[in-house]
Amino acid sequence: MGAFVKVAEVSQVPPGQAAMVEVQGRQIALFNLDGNFYAINNDCTHAGGSLSEGLIEGDQVECPWHGARFNIKTGTKLRAPAPADVAAYKCRVTGTSVEIEL
Repeated sequence: MGAFVKVAEVSQVPPGQAAMVEVQGRQIALFNLDGNFYAINNDCTHAGGSLSEGLIEGDQVECPWHGARFNIKTGTKLRAPAPADVAAYKCRVTGTSVEIEL
């Protein structure tokens, strides 16, 4: 089991929005879905598009480069051209801080 690391303040990612955070050399897309936080690798597995800049619809994000879709909660690939899932990270809120488990 990994350690939780602070990546943002709750106020930095409003509901329905995403932000890219860099932690230990990894770029991670952090999403706020109705006050619940989720984190997945930021780079689309197709061509490296930034998922934190993608269109959010429900619990899905669409890569802004070529339209691949991923489940924000699990990292599961939902639509090509992405060939594979992205890693998902456990999140928790402690006070006003958002933390992810690495």
